[in-house]
Amino acid sequence: MTASLPTILIIDDEGSQLLSLKSFLTRRNYKVLTAPNGKDGFDVVRNNTVDIVLTDFRMPEWDGYEVLKQIKKLNPGIDVVIMTAFGSVEDAVNIMKAGAYDYITKPIDLDELENLLGRITEKRTLIYENKQLKEQLIEKFRVDTIISQSKKMEEVLNTVARVANSKATILILGESGTGKELIAKAIHYASDRKDKPFITVNVASLPDNLIESELFGHEKGAFTGAVAQRIGRFEEANGGTLFIDEVGDIPLSVQVKILRVIQFGEIQKVGSNKTISIDVRIVAATNRNLEEMIKSQEFREDLYYRLNVIQINIPPLRERKEDIPVLIDHFIDKFNKQNNADIQGLDKKALDRLMKYDYPGNIRELENIIERAVILARNNVITSETLPAQFETAREISLLDPQNLTDGYEKKVKAFEKDMIKEALRQTNGNKSAAARLLNITERHLRSRLERLGMK
Repeated sequence: MTASLPTILIIDDEGSQLLSLKSFLTRRNYKVLTAPNGKDGFDVVRNNTVDIVLTDFRMPEWDGYEVLKQIKKLNPGIDVVIMTAFGSVEDAVNIMKAGAYDYITKPIDLDELENLLGRITEKRTLIYENKQLKEQLIEKFRVDTIISQSKKMEEVLNTVARVANSKATILILGESGTGKELIAKAIHYASDRKDKPFITVNVASLPDNLIESELFGHEKGAFTGAVAQRIGRFEEANGGTLFIDEVGDIPLSVQVKILRVIQFGEIQKVGSNKTISIDVRIVAATNRNLEEMIKSQEFREDLYYRLNVIQINIPPLRERKEDIPVLIDHFIDKFNKQNNADIQGLDKKALDRLMKYDYPGNIRELENIIERAVILARNNVITSETLPAQFETAREISLLDPQNLTDGYEKKVKAFEKDMIKEALRQTNGNKSAAARLLNITERHLRSRLERLGMK
């Protein structure tokens, strides 16, 4: 957050009111933008860095509520003040519930307006200096990478705290890159197993014929290539926690063996008739719809209910944009240390563009963006020019937004498909067979799409 005064957008269908307020605020050194209606105002917000919006309440087409809703959806960090001639208590309560910072009645008292803008400016400065939540999370979970200030993630972390010491299996659901493994670690380190092993296995990155051996181990000579006995992940995690990532990719033949582990606490190595007793807390995760997989007989219903004793849903980053500023601060600190850099923050334009982006790759994508920016920054502030190409214009940012149809169907579908395939290949280290399973398509189909999309 810079020390400069915020940029203000005034939306009002009364031309005289628009000019009067603009003149008043400009004389007080605010940068002021204007729009004659809600839709035009929203376009201004999409294409400019705006900190505060003053919008009329009664307007044709989009009223103040609609303007407020759309702006908050685009960037929750923008403060919205509603100007209304109907200063009823009911209107005020509804406006505040909808997410407005405040409301002010017409005719506008300019001294009151100036005081209100001063409070917002002070609040905006303090919110970026507040590190208390980060410190609380580090102390509470011993995991310094769970960074959040949104209500949705606070609910997730509260659930983690409540279930950590239970023996129940836990199923974590969420899109790729939302931080499912971090939540699994938080559960482990907040539990009484915290001094025992935390072992991770990503099923999507393994060929089908090696999944059973990876989980349960094998005896020497159990199959071609088994030149020595091997301990599996369940044995490695004995006494602690086993995190099974992308559990929906486990073949049916192996699913029944996992069910046995949960029911009886026993495993058998591949090629052995001997049972081994283990004490492992299972935390599983997936970005697939297991209930639909049950219907198509790709996932066992009895295993699903055993895994789904406690379900934790992690919202995608686009649904908790309040977390973006604190995540950015965290990643800047991280990559400053790794690269011996001294980046102090972002300018307003860069932050605004990062807030408006939808992050199909979620937190992992944001982390990559900040790492790149820290390395490429020419001074100690990240500017919009340091961001990747997709941030160059608001139009490019909205390419994957289904509500923005300016790019056309074919271009938007192709962009989404490319991003999805790139992410699948990235997660599987370029393994096309594993990527095809992750995308729930055949490898032949994947290779065909790669060729058609011109992706090498």
